[in-house]
Parts: sequence; structure tokens; C-alpha cells
Amino acid sequence: MIRALLLYFTLASFTVKAADLSVAAYPSIQEALNANPNRMLFVPAGDYVITEKIRIRGERSGLFGPGRIIQQSADQPIIEIENAKSAEIRDLTLTRPEGKMESRNEGVLAIKCRDLVIENVRVIDNRSPAAAITVRESKDTRISRCLVRNYMRVSIDDRTQSKDWGYAFNCTDGTGINVDYSTGTLIEGNRVIEDNFVPTPEVKAKYKLGDYVKKNAVKGTIMNQQAWDSNYTDAWQQGSGIVVNAPEVNDLTRVIGNHIENAAQGLDIHADHVIVSQNIITNAFIGMKAMHGSRNVLITGNQFVRNSLWAIGLMPGAAAHPATEDKPENADGGSIISNNLISDFGHGDAHWIWGDERSPIKFDNGQQPDDPPLTDVIITGNVVHSVGKPRYKYAVIIPGGPNAPRGLHFSNNLFHPGTQGVCNGELPE
Repeated sequence: MIRALLLYFTLASFTVKAADLSVAAYPSIQEALNANPNRMLFVPAGDYVITEKIRIRGERSGLFGPGRIIQQSADQPIIEIENAKSAEIRDLTLTRPEGKMESRNEGVLAIKCRDLVIENVRVIDNRSPAAAITVRESKDTRISRCLVRNYMRVSIDDRTQSKDWGYAFNCTDGTGINVDYSTGTLIEGNRVIEDNFVPTPEVKAKYKLGDYVKKNAVKGTIMNQQAWDSNYTDAWQQGSGIVVNAPEVNDLTRVIGNHIENAAQGLDIHADHVIVSQNIITNAFIGMKAMHGSRNVLITGNQFVRNSLWAIGLMPGAAAHPATEDKPENADGGSIISNNLISDFGHGDAHWIWGDERSPIKFDNGQQPDDPPLTDVIITGNVVHSVGKPRYKYAVIIPGGPNAPRGLHFSNNLFHPGTQGVCNGELPE
């Protein structure tokens, strides 16, 4: 008995007395948190079934341990962390039970936090258009060594409220990790893997993916007329492995050493001063894109494997704009693409959708006429490697026109040519 009273648990750099700080001593995890504000609580091994979200508040609050938390309610996140300073969740497994895996809510939702740590957390079968892990309006968050598995579901992407688009369509949707309106975020060493929804013809037919379910009377301003008239879009894989989103707000983000597998888009960057490095992105239809006024993005030392539409894309988007009386210019550029390996392009599961007329590296005009052009990008030391006949038209696409990219500088790259060459024009030096 004395020995049992002195037993200590050491886990994830914490050493705690089981008798003092274990949630097992309380009727529920939430009651344990309420009774112990501003403290880290140990969650022993076992299943903890909840029907309300677990709320973490205060300073130095949080949960850690090998326990598994099972959210029975589709209408609730699993854990919500709000207005917290130096909160932490570590080593937990968060999931939803069979028959209740589909939701429209997050696994972890963090809002207005400072110095938050989410480490070695597993979010399994939180199948939702909302991200499995979402951080909003927060500063200096670290998301490390987490596993997100099976986060997608069939949904409807409704763009009828947007004058740019004006339609809604059936899709698969879901995001692994999403960071919005935040600064100083580190996203490192995570695994984001989708095993459930892969883009096969059978899945498309079963759920009528890509078919319009609603359309406005007037075509969206940036919609192609042919796509509008067809009542169908190929882009029915929605969501991303990792999203860093909120042009003109998201800043100073590092996305390093993550593994993303079977995503729609691997990395979706709408932010300034971003490092994207040492990531492996395999079998996404888009490896990564940076747009909507993404400035000073360093894309270096990544592996892009079996992508289908493009591997690396930089382009203005609708959120880019010229300077106005109220706001400075929000433009894309001042970026570096270096030492990346692009291999087996066109050999992903979505190849049957997009075909061979694509490009591993894509630069593009803006979505709207007043979007400032992509400007000042160094592209150096990259390899586009093709074994056998290439499944792409050009290794690099650079469009022309008045809003074409400017100041692109290529050097020391090894680009296996596509079926029609290395580039659709002369590569700038």
C-alpha cells in the first residue's frame, strides 16, 4: 500500500502523482478539469466516453496520458481549448465510435490561445469538413508528432453565396490540420493519412461526386463557361492535409517534416513568411499551393510523390488585391522554391481524373483581373524525375498575358521533359 501511494507516472516529460492529478479520481474528465484549474491532469489507459466537448481554459491547463476519449455526439468537437495560455494536450487518442464517425465538428478546436502545445495526439475517424485539429486566432502554437487518420467524408461544397462561383456540388471533404488567423505556428513531424476515401471511379459514381446540386441564375465571375454549363466539376476532392489560411493575417509559420498521404491537396498555404521544408506529400492530386497573397514563402527540401494535377503551384488568388486607401497591396511572391524532389508525377490515384496534360510545377495568373501578378521567385536545385514515359505535358507551366508571373529566375534544376518539352516557353534565367 505504501509503495502504491508513492507510485509515480512519468509520461511525455511530466512526472505526476497518480493520486493527486489523475482524472480517474473524478466522475468525468470535465469534472476533473473544473476541480483542478490551471493544472495538467493525467488520463490513464482506458476508454472515456463523452457526449459533450471537453473544455480546457486558463493557464497551464491540459491533459496527458494514454487514455482514449470517444465522442458520441456528432454535434460536438471532442476537445475545445479557448482563451488558454500555455495549455497542453499530449499522448491522447481522440475518436468517434462506429456509426457516429461523420460529423461537422473538429477533433481538437483551439481558439484565442497563446503558447499552446498539441503533441503526440492521435485523432482517428473524426470525419468532418472541419479539420481534425483546428487552431484559430492564436499565437505561438506548436503541433508536433500527431497522427490524423481518416478525416474525410462525403459532403456538399456550397459556393452559391460567392459571386465568384455561384454553385454547389457533391464532394469528398475534410482537412487534417488547419491553422487560421494565427502567427508563429510550428507544425512539425505530424502524419496526416486518409485510408477511407480514395478517388476511384467507383467512389465517384456511388456518391455522384462532382455533380452540381444547386446553381445560381447568374454564372460566377471567375467560372469558366464550359464548366458552368456542364453542371460538373473535376475538383470534387476538397480539403487538404494541412492548411495555413487567412491572407494578410497568418504569419511566421513553419511546416516542417510532416508526412501527408492520400490527401486532396497536400499543403494549402495562404499566408506570409512561411517555411515549408522536409515534408513528404504522396498521392495528393495537388502536392501544395501557395496563393491568395502568400508572400515570402520558402519551399525547400520536400518530397512530392505521385501527384496528379501539379506538385508545386504558386499563383495569385481572389484574396490578392492591389493597394487601396484602406489596405496595402496583398500580392504573391518574393519566394524561393529550392532542392525539392518531384517523382512519379501522374502516377497517383487521381490520374484518371486529370489525365496526362498537366504539369509538376505550375505558375499561374490571378483568378481576378486586378490580382497583382506573382513576382520575384527563385527556382533552383529542384528535380522533376520521371521513370518511363512521362505523364505530363511540360515539367513547368508559365502562362502569358498582361497578368503573367514576373521575375521568375530558374537555375541548376534538373527537369525531365514532358511529352512536349521542359516548359511551354523559354525558362527565365
